[in-house]
Amino acid sequence: MSIHPTAIIDPTAKIGADVTVGPYCIIGAGVEIGDGSWLQHHVTVMGPTKIGKNNRFFAYGSIGQQTQDLKYSAEPTYLEIGDHNTFREFCSVHRATSAGDKTSIGSHNNFLSYVHIAHDCVVGNHVIFSNNGTLAGHVVVDDHVILGGLSAVHQFCRIGTRSIIGGCAKVVQDVPPYTTADGNPARARGLNIVGLRRAGFSREQMRSIRAAFRKVYRCGLNNAQAVAELRSEELTPEAARFTDFVADSKRGITPGSKAGVDEGDDD
Repeated sequence: MSIHPTAIIDPTAKIGADVTVGPYCIIGAGVEIGDGSWLQHHVTVMGPTKIGKNNRFFAYGSIGQQTQDLKYSAEPTYLEIGDHNTFREFCSVHRATSAGDKTSIGSHNNFLSYVHIAHDCVVGNHVIFSNNGTLAGHVVVDDHVILGGLSAVHQFCRIGTRSIIGGCAKVVQDVPPYTTADGNPARARGLNIVGLRRAGFSREQMRSIRAAFRKVYRCGLNNAQAVAELRSEELTPEAARFTDFVADSKRGITPGSKAGVDEGDDD
């Protein structure tokens, strides 16, 4: 363990083995930091917050501060962070609002400078948030999502797995899995073909997703009709995930592009 003499650490905080706490860091009461984690300098971590192993926090991060939700009245709320995450300069992550609730972040994520994750968000694994990517409260981000720089996601939205949000996008509805969304407000521009290829998806898998995408966005059906038709067919696991996401959406899904949807090329 290496703790700089200018760091201020509450005596109730639990610091794991091989943790580095750099100059002028502040670690508050109720904080747990797992083995092998690294805090560069001027990082503030407030509790109750539980941080896993091998996380990296760059300068001026603010982690585990109380929610900005005006309904908050000092109830005990939580933040939980998994393993092997990177938080670059000036990232901010807030605890939940209601008593006993938590903001949750998974593992193997990369959050670039000035990213903000608000109260009660649930962020999965292997995501990348570019500079100034911002989540409002109660947003759910599934695994392997890429959030473009200067983009913002409205409260209670969900971002489906392996989707990508363009830079400066304003997301006000749910973004289905495997898609690209861009614009203000964001619209579905097509499938994330490049991302799926890089992830090793086969042509058969991508074609099944494309067929489900076309049923929802290109056939003139409302979402309920499209889901009913898709569920009457034999679906691959990927197409079924896409279909279930559309069916379960509470805010409605991001609409298609006015100029028509570019589905990409999977051949």
